[in-house]
Amino acid sequence: MQAWQVHENGEPGEVMRLQDVEPPTPGDGQVLLKVRAANINFPDALLCRGQYQVRPPLPFTPGVEICGETEDGRRVIANPALPHGGFAQYAVADAAALLPAPDALDDAEAAALHIGYQTGWFGLHRRAGLEAGETLLVHAAAGGVGSAAVQLGKAAGATVIGVVGGSGKAAVARELGCDVVIDRRSEDVVAAVKEATGGRGADVIYDPVGGEAYTQSAKAVAFEGRIVVVGFASGTIPSPGLNHALVKNYSILGLHWGLYNTKNPKLVQHCHEQLTELAARGAIKPLVSERVPLGGAAAAVQKVADGLTTGRIAVVMEEAA
Repeated sequence: MQAWQVHENGEPGEVMRLQDVEPPTPGDGQVLLKVRAANINFPDALLCRGQYQVRPPLPFTPGVEICGETEDGRRVIANPALPHGGFAQYAVADAAALLPAPDALDDAEAAALHIGYQTGWFGLHRRAGLEAGETLLVHAAAGGVGSAAVQLGKAAGATVIGVVGGSGKAAVARELGCDVVIDRRSEDVVAAVKEATGGRGADVIYDPVGGEAYTQSAKAVAFEGRIVVVGFASGTIPSPGLNHALVKNYSILGLHWGLYNTKNPKLVQHCHEQLTELAARGAIKPLVSERVPLGGAAAAVQKVADGLTTGRIAVVMEEAA
């Protein structure tokens, strides 16, 4: 089979090589899946660079989220078990963690439903307790993680403010349903949030960026607001001033979604049921901005690494396409 392999750490476009290799052999409790589509996530770039919290042995195949097909023909969503990731014709995954792909979504959309939307659902509902009528601020609202949070926020009945970088991404954020869109390149984010909320600030802030975005969040959060720390796509990990959290009376909430797979997997299943229902009624639909064949995976991962994408890029196998 064909698979992209990383033999040394570095930039994805330089270290990913498409090779002919033997299909992986499932271990105990694992199944072999025919890959129908693989969604590209920022962690795939971090894996290539050797900067992710999980460091599979070299050589490995990146690709942490797929829509695959079981031997009996079922269409499923899975997180492949590294080092046999999803940018290949076949991958392996834990049998107990397979989730049915929603009928309402095609392969590329189904591949993009899992990590970003589970993270959004847990962040907004489990951690922040977002309520209808509240104001949600989403950083990087046109990106893969942010676009999921925007849709989930709207589905929950919140007023959604999206922060983006550039006019093109602003247009995407509006199409996603943002009630207010702020272009951080041309506007003062904090002032714009205060203006949009009558000086009150945002009740919940969803931050997958870190760095300057977190600094803005601390200034723009409302009384009894909640800042959900999801990741650090900016490359800068902020150091929150806890005295500031005290005097403004807001909460800083960390979210490591992957922990739920071991700490409380039943919640992951419950979340997938919620997401499937939302997809069935059209309340959420992953924004797949680009679909590339397997041969285009390395360039696409590099594009995600460089922050040049909106929504999601999916690697779609030729047979599925």
